Amino acid sequence: MVTQVGKPDAGPQGPGGRRLVRFAVLAAATLLGACSANGDFGRVKPGLVRDGVHDWMGPAVAARAGVPVSAYPYTEDERLMRDLAFQLVQPVYDRNRWYSILEEYGITRGVRQEWCVFNIAAYEQILMQTPYRSATARYNRVNEDIRNDVTRLPAWVAVARRVIDMDIKRGKSLAHVAALTPGEAGNAGARMAENALIISWVQQALVNRAASYGFALERLVIATPVPAAVEVERSLTLFKTRIVEARLLPGPDILPGSIVFVPPYPPPVLPPIVKGAPVAAAPPPPGPPAPTLLSALRL
Repeated sequence: MVTQVGKPDAGPQGPGGRRLVRFAVLAAATLLGACSANGDFGRVKPGLVRDGVHDWMGPAVAARAGVPVSAYPYTEDERLMRDLAFQLVQPVYDRNRWYSILEEYGITRGVRQEWCVFNIAAYEQILMQTPYRSATARYNRVNEDIRNDVTRLPAWVAVARRVIDMDIKRGKSLAHVAALTPGEAGNAGARMAENALIISWVQQALVNRAASYGFALERLVIATPVPAAVEVERSLTLFKTRIVEARLLPGPDILPGSIVFVPPYPPPVLPPIVKGAPVAAAPPPPGPPAPTLLSALRL
């Protein structure tokens, strides 16, 4: 049977949050000791977590979209895609907060409301409120965050492509399964919808993140202009290029905005995925480039 779940808690302050906080106090005491052992880019090392730490993402997004939740077990790629997706949808400024440990370890098991409402200024506000010893250090912080995302992206794209490919095959196979029951068909369709929801969530989150980085960079330039801004702009341009190359689901252009959990593109009808041309092979844009806010810093 296809199982249905209710709306997840919005986070530590949502309904039932008081019970979570009591548990969180005990869990955080244990987990804080492991923070210093985190791996690259803030990821928790695999040896410190259980399997399926981010399995909650499928039921959570399905519940928000109002679609059934699959009772089928996860494949290795489906589970890995969720683990890698979490780092790309969790806001950068959330990673050093106390509850980020609970989210990373899969204890909260829900999508917080502030993750869904797009606030282009949130990253810049926290960046400016955080004390740094020099103006250049703030630029370095932004540059590091962007470069970390650039580094994370290829691994997620590779596994998400495999998940899409297998879902296309799964969808085609449904027509050839003998004595297929409604429950089996429903669970298969629900899992494909969950996978599509997570992929579309990441795609929207990446566009939002790039917009937030750009907003922060522009404010830094007018507040504390230093030559380091040019390097950040280069990193941001690279990140935007990688986002375009990583577009996995068809549809209209994705613009910055709030996250809407609706699976508009069921994987079984997706066309074959064709990798875009390398950046170096792309023709140069016609005419001189449009002036930007950072043009003066190059003079």
